[in-house]
Amino acid sequence: MIRTLDAPALTYADLVDLALPAHIVAKAEITAVSKINPALSADVAPGKVRLYIEARTTALLVGPDIADTLSFLADVPLDARGKVPKLRKMPVLLLADPVNGRPGELKLVSPDAMLPWTPELEARLRPILTELVNHGQPPVITGVRETMHVPGNLTGEGETQVFLSTPDGKPASLSILRRPGERTTWGVSFSEIVDQSAKPPQPETLAWYRLACALPPELPPRSVISGTADDRQIASEDYAQVIRELGPCTRNRPPH
Repeated sequence: MIRTLDAPALTYADLVDLALPAHIVAKAEITAVSKINPALSADVAPGKVRLYIEARTTALLVGPDIADTLSFLADVPLDARGKVPKLRKMPVLLLADPVNGRPGELKLVSPDAMLPWTPELEARLRPILTELVNHGQPPVITGVRETMHVPGNLTGEGETQVFLSTPDGKPASLSILRRPGERTTWGVSFSEIVDQSAKPPQPETLAWYRLACALPPELPPRSVISGTADDRQIASEDYAQVIRELGPCTRNRPPH
C-alpha cells in the first residue's frame, strides 16, 4: 500500500494533485537531516516537525537537469515517541520546483510532497507524469456551461449534450445517448466536434480526473436550455448517470 509519511494511503487524485504543480519529480536518497528551530516554523501542523533535508539524486523522472546533491525543507510527522523519525538512507520521491539562483535547492510543492519511494508508487506515478507532459492532455474543467436534450424520432430516443467550461476556452463536452431498448451510453469529447462515438474516460487517467474531480454533483439548473420540462428532467437524469459512473474523486491527503 502506498503511504505518505503521515499515514493516509494516496489515491490517484492525491497523486495528480501533487504532480500537477511540480516542475521537478526526482528520486533521491536522504543523506542528512536537521531540525528547524520551532520558533521559525510556527505554521507547522501539530504532530509534525519541519526539517532541513539533504539528499543524493538517484533518478530524475521529470524536469530539467538537477544537481547530484539536493536540499529542501519538509514537514514530517513525529514518530510514536514524539521524536524526529530516522530518515537517513531512506529513498524518497520529491515533487518540487527549483529555487532560482540556488542550484541544488528545491521547494516542495506541498509540505507532504516528499514521499517514501516504493516500486509501486513510482509505477503509479509514471503514467501520470507522461500524461502531464503530453501537449494533447485534456483541459482543466471549471464547470458546466450549457446543457440541452434533443428528443429523437422514436419514443425513448434522444441525446443530451453537456458543454463544459474551461479556463482557456478549449472545447470539452459530454454526449449521452438514449436508444429504445438499449442501455443509455455516454462519452466525453475534447474537440470541437461532438462525437456520438465518444467513450467514457478510463479510470485513473487524466481525463477521468478532470471530470470526476471538477464536475458538480448535480446538473446546474441555469445551464439547461432545453425547452420542455420533460427534456430538462431527462437532461438531469442523463447527467446523474455520468456522475454515478465516473465515481467519486476520493482524496485522502489532509488539506494544506
